[in-house]
Amino acid sequence: MKISQAIIFFGTVFLVYGSINYYIIRRIVSVVPDTYKTLAIIILAVTASSFVLGRILENYWYSYLVDFLIWIGSIWIAIMFYTFLCLVIVDLLRLINHFIPFIPKVFAEHPLKARNLVAVIIFVLVTSTVVGGIINSRMIAVKKYNLHLDKNGGNLKSLRIVMASDLHLGNIYGHYFMYDFVKTINSLKPDVVLLAGDIVDEDIAPLVRENLGEKFDSIKSKYGIYAVTGNHEFIGGVEPAIEYLTKHGIKFLRDTSVFVDNSFYLTGREDRDITRFTSKKRKPLDEILSGADKSFPIIMMDHQPFNLEQAEQNGIDLQLSGHTHNGQLWPLNHIVDKVYELAWGYKRKSDTHYYVSCGVGGWGPPVRTGSRPEIIKINLHFKE
Repeated sequence: MKISQAIIFFGTVFLVYGSINYYIIRRIVSVVPDTYKTLAIIILAVTASSFVLGRILENYWYSYLVDFLIWIGSIWIAIMFYTFLCLVIVDLLRLINHFIPFIPKVFAEHPLKARNLVAVIIFVLVTSTVVGGIINSRMIAVKKYNLHLDKNGGNLKSLRIVMASDLHLGNIYGHYFMYDFVKTINSLKPDVVLLAGDIVDEDIAPLVRENLGEKFDSIKSKYGIYAVTGNHEFIGGVEPAIEYLTKHGIKFLRDTSVFVDNSFYLTGREDRDITRFTSKKRKPLDEILSGADKSFPIIMMDHQPFNLEQAEQNGIDLQLSGHTHNGQLWPLNHIVDKVYELAWGYKRKSDTHYYVSCGVGGWGPPVRTGSRPEIIKINLHFKE
């Protein structure tokens, strides 16, 4: 990423993040007794800063304290998000009431009690939502599809694909997550495992320290594990991440296509953010497929589900993507749905099948309220 772009991007992020936290902290402190106001401000300010501080520190000094800061900060992001939504709704109701009175007068007659009641209601709503989201984020769902292709599969009549995206392995998603992930994958008895990007959250250091890569060694798959890069591999340093994961049996398809068992093609595209973080550009899809025999099935992974028509135009039979998380936190899923032609789930266009996964891990808070984390099993049936 160019320095000027980085300054604008991070400057905007910090400005928005700081403004929202200032707004929330002021409102929270207003219901805290005077004796504890200073202490409350300090605790809230440190908590709000911990995620950013932890992410900065992990580049220079990696320890369990940094892990703790990132964990606390991650949970705070979810708390901040839902607290902000609640406060905005309260302020909108107050604004409407100013012009069209509808709130009972008893609240105006006892403003302190009314404010405390609202604070308790918001606390219960936010706490229950975040705790429920944390529990939901660990409950991996398996989605199963049977798809039929009007193509000859060479030596195969069918192919069991198990696909996942957006593991975001690192400080938040570690050993316990990987244990459940590998156990679920193996229970599906895959012929091939496909990982559609963002395997690594950001820095590779937590994976190396905790030796998370060895968990991939336990995955049983006839044709192995294939993956593509996601934007987070580039954020954290793509070459060290790929080098580490390759040592643990993951084959990366970087604007390349491979013919497997004389039966089907696996094609992988570099993440479209390659141009933001390097001086390179990803290859056009027609160039990647220039040597492919399109009479055989072609399965493609592309992390970000933009320009779906390219797969259709180039004879791709199945495109697998991720990236969107389906918003991760409700109601962001409704916004994401407006950004992408297919933000989550299955779609068919002409002879091309698409699946966009909401991911099995997550970025930031280990909280999911818009969807369940998922692993996809696709039984791909070929023409006899």
